Amino acid sequence: MFKAGDEVEILACEDNPRAKGKKGRIVDDGAPNEFTSGRWTVNKISILIGPVLCHTHELRATGR
Repeated sequence: MFKAGDEVEILACEDNPRAKGKKGRIVDDGAPNEFTSGRWTVNKISILIGPVLCHTHELRATGR
C-alpha cells in the first residue's frame, strides 16, 4: 500500500499513457476509493503531465 508523498514509478497508466516510465508522488492520504474509481492520484510527474489516476498494479514503489 502507498501513502501520501511516496515516490512511485508508473509502469502503465490507463488515464494518461504518456506517464508510462516516469516517476511521480502519491497524493492520496488514504486508500483509493469510489471518488477515484479505485485508483491512486499521482502528481509531480513532469511539467507537461498533470496529475493522473493509476491502479495499484500500474505503479511500483521506488523506495524513496
